Amino acid sequence: MEEKYIGHSVERKEGREKVTGRARYVDDLAFPDMVHGVTVRSSVARGRILGIRYGDGIPWNEFTIVTAKDIPGANEIALILHDQPCLASEFINHPEEPVVLLAHPDKYLLEEARRAVRIDVEAMPAVFTIEDSLAKGTIVWGEDNVLKAYHVDKGDVDSAWAAADVIVEGEYRTGAQEQLYIENQGMIAVANPTDGVTVWGSLQCPYYVHKALMPLFGLPAEKIRVIQAETGGGFGGKEEYPSMIAAHAALLAWKSGKRVKIVYDRAEDMVATTKRHPSRTRHRTGVTRDGKLVAMDIDLAIDGGAYATLSAVVLSRATIHSAGPYVCPNVRIRSQAVATNAPPHGAFRGFGAPQSVFAIERHLDQVARAVNLTPEELRRRNFLRKDQTTATGQIIHEDVNFSGLLDRAFKESDYHAKRARFEKENPGATVKRGIGFSSFMHGAGFTGSGEVYLASVVEVEATAEGCVRVLAASTEIGQGANTIFSQIAADALGISYDRIDVAQPDTGAVPNSGPTVASRTSMVVGNLVEKAALNLKNTLVESGLLCDACTEDEFVRACKRYIETRGTLRARAKYEPPPGLHWDDTTYSGDAYGTYAWAVYVAEVAVDTVTYEARVSDFVAVQEIGKVIHPVLAAGQIEGGVAQAIGMSLYENVVWREGRMANGQMTNYIMPTAADIPPIRVFFEEQPYPFGPHGAKGIGELPMDGPAPAILNAIENATGISLREIPATPEVLMEAMAEKAGALV
Repeated sequence: MEEKYIGHSVERKEGREKVTGRARYVDDLAFPDMVHGVTVRSSVARGRILGIRYGDGIPWNEFTIVTAKDIPGANEIALILHDQPCLASEFINHPEEPVVLLAHPDKYLLEEARRAVRIDVEAMPAVFTIEDSLAKGTIVWGEDNVLKAYHVDKGDVDSAWAAADVIVEGEYRTGAQEQLYIENQGMIAVANPTDGVTVWGSLQCPYYVHKALMPLFGLPAEKIRVIQAETGGGFGGKEEYPSMIAAHAALLAWKSGKRVKIVYDRAEDMVATTKRHPSRTRHRTGVTRDGKLVAMDIDLAIDGGAYATLSAVVLSRATIHSAGPYVCPNVRIRSQAVATNAPPHGAFRGFGAPQSVFAIERHLDQVARAVNLTPEELRRRNFLRKDQTTATGQIIHEDVNFSGLLDRAFKESDYHAKRARFEKENPGATVKRGIGFSSFMHGAGFTGSGEVYLASVVEVEATAEGCVRVLAASTEIGQGANTIFSQIAADALGISYDRIDVAQPDTGAVPNSGPTVASRTSMVVGNLVEKAALNLKNTLVESGLLCDACTEDEFVRACKRYIETRGTLRARAKYEPPPGLHWDDTTYSGDAYGTYAWAVYVAEVAVDTVTYEARVSDFVAVQEIGKVIHPVLAAGQIEGGVAQAIGMSLYENVVWREGRMANGQMTNYIMPTAADIPPIRVFFEEQPYPFGPHGAKGIGELPMDGPAPAILNAIENATGISLREIPATPEVLMEAMAEKAGALV
């Protein structure tokens, strides 16, 4: 198939609307008779609700007030488990838990009213750390505080230790991280028993919201409609949480009979919504004197917060990626997501892999030192290659050239020369420089049988003018999905890119192509776009109106004749798994992903020993992601992910106090600005994947995984300090340097 658009950086489909300001986000939308809504939340971490008081001085008769007793269906936010209430009715399980909803035309009076509501709570013992949750002294969820657990077993770890010459142990931690999308969470709803519920919102997964609203209102699927408004970023933060805010807006609309808009301000958005799961990972690794891995014993725990939300699937990806892209005959992984009395943690770009990749890549630098090898040489001796197996027993069928990626990354970063130069220059220098790297993989698409379970569908429809519309639930959230889909469809049909339009996701108009998550949009849904487009073309060919090799004008004429004589011209494609894949959810073994993207990242840092600031001064990202569909968008995905991961590594520290985020403002939650981001040099290697559109793999989450360990490996190279926790803030570096200085005295 000729590639006229794929592989080229065509103009973004929605770019002009965004840069001219014509794009309309949810807070730009207004309807007649619309009122504003707010949420009244708990201020304690855990307790029993004794009563709700409405203060004096507020004309409460003018307000719509909703509590749990006003919910027409089940008081739950349906996702994986249905453990999270829409509104707390008897017990509080985290600070910021929603209890009361208010609506009024005057949003300023509404804020006064929110402050006047008092929730009386009898406090109960709470749990705030992974360790306390695992200790089970206080049970805050289920019978044992464990939201989900996985076991992975390959070989015989217990017997393998005898064959190891050296055993290295280490513990590694990552903190929470706020998604900090530019546009805050927001939703507009209209609802009544006759017409059902319609919501417009800033969201990633329309059908997740659709699924959540049905049991809440006790309505059938056809009575629920979810429409994506223009969305200003998500990064996972608008995957599951929009179901909550949609539910709140719809309940207020149901009771008031008016359209209701809820848009969070930044402070509420930061303290109340989901964040990246904090993690604690323990590694015990057996290795021979010549650097061959013998056994890995990995104990991984993540903090899920008060309710299950997506912790099970975040833990799944963290588990599968925790052994890295290395050959080891004996691997044991025990992982748990545990409950605490913090607001639930949820989806964030990387989805568990950044936590476990950080641990394995920091740990392997320690293993290399223990056997007197360079970090590079240890990895070269253990890289996965074709026909070898991952920790889950998945056989790698593609030609993985990790050593080639490593060579390219070292060449582009001048790794060896810089490492030698820094070793000479650092003694006595105030600002010490270092360079480090990480090598990693990221599975594309849903884990295991997830894509089969989703059974995603995409449709395309042609007009009499020969234009084609792509109908999918995948959302454009800034990553360029509309552009990618248009490139794929245009090349499949052999028509111009300008003839392709991508429908705004609307559950009343587009089929369920699955959520916009898991690095699946281009690879999985894009492949369905290609197949649906080819099916549409084949319909014209089989009808005798078009030959297989046709011009654009012939395609336009064929569409016109078909629609005039036969009616609607539409085709669809449904997901079918690549042949030979097998996954066992019981043993957690087999083909975890259809394919992986592979990468080596190199970070150069400067550490000021006076101010204790670490800065990334140069960054090289080399990755193999199959076919690159849009070079500029692909590079942008890598650059943005690396920038976000630099924040995770050095700056973004969520401060918790009794389960509440204490620094939920842009003034005290420190994130990197443009001045803190180094040159990020991006390089792609292409090895087309047979089951992606024109060979494309997933890319969106990959760049979140590798920067943190590369940066901390570089800090260790610069200072000799082995940090095992992120973020590595100046306070952390100061304490570590003081401890090192004390040890040398």
